[in-house]
Amino acid sequence: MSEKFDVIVVGAGPAGTSCAYTCAKNGLNVLLIERGEFPGAKNVMGGILYRKQMEEIIPEFWKEAPLERPVIEQRFWFLDKESMVTTSYKGLEWGKEPYNNFTVLRAKFDKWFAQKAVEQGATLINETVVTECIVEDGKVIGVRTDRPDGDVYADVVVLADGVNSLLAKKLGFHKEWKPDQVALTVMEVLKLPKKTINERFNVGENQGVSIEIFGDATKGALGTAFLYTNQDSLNIGVGTTLSGMIKKKMKPHKLLNELKEHPMVKPYIEGGETVEYLAHLIPEGGYKAIPKLVGDGVIVTGDAAQFVNAIHREGSNMAMSSGKIAAETIVRAKEVNDFSERTLDVYRTTIYDSFIGKDLKKYKDAAHTFEEHPQYFEQYVPLMNQAMNTFFTVDGTAKWDKQKKIMKSLTAGRGKLGVAKDLYRAWKAVK
Repeated sequence: MSEKFDVIVVGAGPAGTSCAYTCAKNGLNVLLIERGEFPGAKNVMGGILYRKQMEEIIPEFWKEAPLERPVIEQRFWFLDKESMVTTSYKGLEWGKEPYNNFTVLRAKFDKWFAQKAVEQGATLINETVVTECIVEDGKVIGVRTDRPDGDVYADVVVLADGVNSLLAKKLGFHKEWKPDQVALTVMEVLKLPKKTINERFNVGENQGVSIEIFGDATKGALGTAFLYTNQDSLNIGVGTTLSGMIKKKMKPHKLLNELKEHPMVKPYIEGGETVEYLAHLIPEGGYKAIPKLVGDGVIVTGDAAQFVNAIHREGSNMAMSSGKIAAETIVRAKEVNDFSERTLDVYRTTIYDSFIGKDLKKYKDAAHTFEEHPQYFEQYVPLMNQAMNTFFTVDGTAKWDKQKKIMKSLTAGRGKLGVAKDLYRAWKAVK
């Protein structure tokens, strides 16, 4: 396998395949290496794909891609033990071409996407582990794989190998991630008849719902749960930072099982048959954890670069955009035949000038704030539920008296000044 390519891309997730597709489309000789049995076999996300970034790569992809449902409603649940406060947005325009976003099953979608890269001319190699980058005189010139005679060479190596990115770590681009910079997400795919899904979620044919769940779903730890509708299945999962799991001594599979048994969740999934169980690490470090992105002959993209907006649960869109930007940078480098860090640094500056860098910078303190101040999830979500219960219970008590009772319970633990500080701190973290 000791050949020379223009580009070697390690990892056939959204970032890697976006890069491989765009490079191949521009005439470069591309090798795409995937450690799984096929692209998507080892890739996990909740299951939301954003149209805008994907369409910039393949126009009108939604006419042929293996998508599940266009999402027409986004719901947010704030759970207590036996209640929830909800808010949502439902827009029928999201269910019309060209749509807004979709639910997907990664095993299907990633496989299709990688095949589109192959159709553009990329070479896809599955079931191959890249053990290290080959470095010569400080420049990455290829990769070493676990195959016999498995050294492969290229002008540029793109690392799209996921949150741990052992390859970037070996190059010294980042250290071991801290427990509060990584989240562990577990999820199941539950098979359920399409008619049942439509009835329970109040949607029609080819209409989907995404539900983000906070509070009791993570036992007060920083994190979220989710419930998404597919054509004839549901994606249900929950994730918290590793630091949160350690502090609260939680086991991920137990957390998921308790979520499935929650009285607000159980009616939606009742009768669902588990057909797949998945666990995956998600980058949560954000802006301050972004590693070195560029070196001589090497670029880091997607999860490997910590490109996840935890506040808005966005990752696949950032992955695809970063892969595309990496490819465009490599195409320009090829034109001048210069693959030095100085030339490839256009990728870094473009990333920071894009919505990726701007959004991550906007929320650079958010995860740390909510991690360091657990009262937002542990206290305020239950208080929100209790306040709604008090206010909407018709028991002959004057509404003014109810308001005073709510304010008293809200400030009982932290005082008015403490609550005011908490509100200001949260506002400052997400403003």
